[in-house]
Amino acid sequence: MFCEQCEQTASGQGCHQWGACGKSPEVNAVQDLLIYILRGLAPVALRARDLMISTDEVDRFTCEAIFATMTNVNFDQKRFTSYIRRALAYREHLKTQVQQVTKSDQSWPDITCYEPNFEDSLASQGEDIALQFIGQSKNNVDIFSLKLTVLYSLKGMASYAFHAQELGQTDERVDQFCYEALAALERQDLSLEDWVNLALKVGEINLLAMQLLDAGHTGNYGHPVPTSVPLNARVGKAILVSGHDIPQLEAVLKQTMGTAITVYTHGELLPAHGYPRLKQTYPHLYGHYGTAWQNQTREFAKFPGAIVITTNCLMPPHENYEDKLFSIGPVGYPGLNYLPAQPNGLPDFTPVITKALELPGFTEIGTPRQVTTGFARNALLGVADQVIAAVKAGKIRHFFLIGGCDGAKPDRNYYTELVEKVPEDCVILTLACGKFRFFDQELGAIEGIPRLLDVGQCNDAYSAIQIAIALANAFEVDVNQIPLSMILSWYEQKAVAILLTLLHLGIKDIRLGPTLPAFISPNVLKLLSDTYNLQPITIPEADLAACLA
Repeated sequence: MFCEQCEQTASGQGCHQWGACGKSPEVNAVQDLLIYILRGLAPVALRARDLMISTDEVDRFTCEAIFATMTNVNFDQKRFTSYIRRALAYREHLKTQVQQVTKSDQSWPDITCYEPNFEDSLASQGEDIALQFIGQSKNNVDIFSLKLTVLYSLKGMASYAFHAQELGQTDERVDQFCYEALAALERQDLSLEDWVNLALKVGEINLLAMQLLDAGHTGNYGHPVPTSVPLNARVGKAILVSGHDIPQLEAVLKQTMGTAITVYTHGELLPAHGYPRLKQTYPHLYGHYGTAWQNQTREFAKFPGAIVITTNCLMPPHENYEDKLFSIGPVGYPGLNYLPAQPNGLPDFTPVITKALELPGFTEIGTPRQVTTGFARNALLGVADQVIAAVKAGKIRHFFLIGGCDGAKPDRNYYTELVEKVPEDCVILTLACGKFRFFDQELGAIEGIPRLLDVGQCNDAYSAIQIAIALANAFEVDVNQIPLSMILSWYEQKAVAILLTLLHLGIKDIRLGPTLPAFISPNVLKLLSDTYNLQPITIPEADLAACLA
C-alpha cells in the first residue's frame, strides 16, 4: 500500500505495509479504486449538469463516498464495494439520461467507461490503479504533490458539504467544483501554476462549504452562547455520542426523550452544548465525557453505556467494548454494529437504547468539573467593543489561535506547553479536537474576557475567520496586521482543506505542526513558505518570542 494522507504516516513518509490508523492494505486499495471510479463519474455528472439534468442524488452520494475514504472513517471493505457499485450505477444512469436528452451517442473519456471485475480481487485492481496514478506524474514530483494536496483537501471539503447537506444546505458551486476537481486529477496538461491555483480553489470552495454548515447549525439550533458543560457524570443509564454530526446527535436525543437515559458528548461534539435550542429542547443532553479521538480505546472501554460514533473519529475497536459501539452514516468497521439510514435519512436508534438500558450506567457522579464552550463569532463579536477597548488600552497584547487536530504522537505536547507559556496579557482562541490538550485549564480572564475561548468544531474555523476579519475591520488594517498568530495542529484531510482556505484568504505567518505533510514536496513547501511564510513549529519558547516580537 501507499498512503500518506494523514499526519501519523509511518516514519513521517507514508504507510506501506499497514496504515498507522489501522487501515489494511486491502481497504486502502479499494478506497483508491472508489476514488478512481468517482473520477470517472465526474465528467458524466458535469455533462449532465450542462444539460440541466438533475444530479441532486448523485451530488449527495459523491460527497458521502469521498468522505468515507478519509482517515479513521470506514475500515469495512464490503461497504466500499457497495459504494463502488452505486457509483457505477449512477454513472451509467446519467449516461443514459444524457443520451436521451441529446438524442445521440456521446464520446466519453476512457475513465468514464472503466468497469472493475467483481469476480476478481478489487484490492488488486485498486493497487494497479494507484500505481497508474503515481506513474502519471513520476517525471514531476511537484505536480504530483499538488495533485495529492487537491485530492486530500477535496476529501475534507466533501465531509463539510455532506454535513451541510444533512441540514438542507447546498450550493451549486460546491457540487460543480467537486466534480471539476475530481475530473482534473486525470489531466496531464495542467502546469504547476494551474495546480497551485486549483489547490487554492479548494480552499475557496471549502470556505463556502463551512459557511453552509455554519448556516445549517445556527439556523437549526441558534447561535452558540457561552455554556458551562459538566465533565463529571450523573447517576443513571447513559449513551455517548462521538464525532462531529450534530443532526445525528439530535436524532439520538429525540429518540431518547422520556427514557431516563442521559446523553453525553465525546470528542468534537463538545461544542454542541453551546447551541441554545439543543440545550433548551433536550434537558437530558447533560455533559461531556472523555477527550480526543485517539483516546477512545481507553475511554470507550470505561463508559458504562452505549456509544454511537458518527464521523471520522473511529479507531479500530477493541473487543472489550465493540458490542456496545454503533456506527452510522459513512462510518464503518468489519463486524461493528451498523445502523443504516431509514427513508428520512436517520437511523433507528432502538438497538442503542436497548443496549444502554442493559448496561449499568453511572452509579456515582464523580468530582464536579466543568468547561465552557460556545465562544463562536456571535458571542465574541457581541462583546467586540470590550475586546477592542482592552486591546487599545494595552490590556490584551496578542491573540493566539491554537487548535486543530489532535493525535497520539508525544510531540503534540508542544501545544499544551505553548498554552501554558502564553503570557497572561494574551487571549487564546481554540477549536477542533486539538483543544483537548488544554481545554480544562483555568487561565483566568482579562477585563471580563476569558483568556481561553472555545470557538467550536474544526468547521468552526469559519467563525474564527469571521472574528479575525471583524477585528481587522475594527482596527482598519489588513487581517495580517492584527495582533493574531495562528499555531495549528493537523492530522487529517479536513485540516488540509482548512489550511488551503486560510491561504486562499491570504493569511500569512501560520505555524503548522507537529510535522509537515509528507505529500508536500520540498519545492511546493518552499513556494508556500515564500508566498505565505507558512512554517513548521519549533519549540514553544522560540515560537512565542517570534509571534510577540
